[in-house]
Amino acid sequence: MIDFRLCLVTNRTYCQSTPRGNTDTRTPLERAIATACRSGVRAVQLREKDLDARDLFDVASDLRRITTQYACTFLVNERVDVALATAADGVHCPELGFPPEAARKILGAAAVIGVSCHSLEAVQRAESSGADLAFYGPVFPTRSKSGTPTGLDALHEVCTRVAMPVFAIGGITPEHSARCMEAGASGVAVVSALLGAKDIGASVRAFEEAIGHL
Repeated sequence: MIDFRLCLVTNRTYCQSTPRGNTDTRTPLERAIATACRSGVRAVQLREKDLDARDLFDVASDLRRITTQYACTFLVNERVDVALATAADGVHCPELGFPPEAARKILGAAAVIGVSCHSLEAVQRAESSGADLAFYGPVFPTRSKSGTPTGLDALHEVCTRVAMPVFAIGGITPEHSARCMEAGASGVAVVSALLGAKDIGASVRAFEEAIGHL
C-alpha cells in the first residue's frame, strides 16, 4: 500500500560536503537522508546509478538502517538483488529496465514496485504489469531528469486514465507540488529541492504545507 505523498530520490552530487571540524562520520548523503526522514519524509528511493554493485550495497545498507529507524519506506533503483540483500521495502524500475512482474516474483507480494514512465502508454503498461506506482515526468524543466517537460495537462490526462498512484517528478518544488496534486497526482518525487536545499528540514516543511501529509 502506498501511504506516502512525497518520495525523496537520492543523488549524492547535490549533498554538501562534510563541514570542517564536524565529527559526524556519516557521509553527506547519509546525513541528508537522516535529516529528511527526521523532518517527516516517509519514502526514499536510492538512485546512484554510477556505483558498482558493492558500493551500492554498502550505501543501501546504510540508508536501510536510517529509513528503518524512522519507519520510512525504502526503495532501491532497479537493482532487485541489492533490494533483496538489504531488506528494502521494494524496487523502482526504469521504464525499459527490469520488468516489474519479474521483480514481484523475486521480492514477493508485499514489496513496493515502482516504475519510471514518460508517457501515458508507459504508465498503462506499468499498471497492467502489476506495479504499485508510477513516477511520471519530467513534468517541469529540471537538471535531474532528461527529456522535454510534459506539463500539467499531460499529467492530468495520465492520472485520469489509470487507477494506480501516479507521482509527478521533474522540477518539483513546493509550489509545483501543489499544482501537481490539483492535476490529480497521488504524490511527488523530489531530488534537488530537498538534497540541494541549504535547510533540508525547512524544505520538507514547505512541501508538507503544500501537499498536506507527507
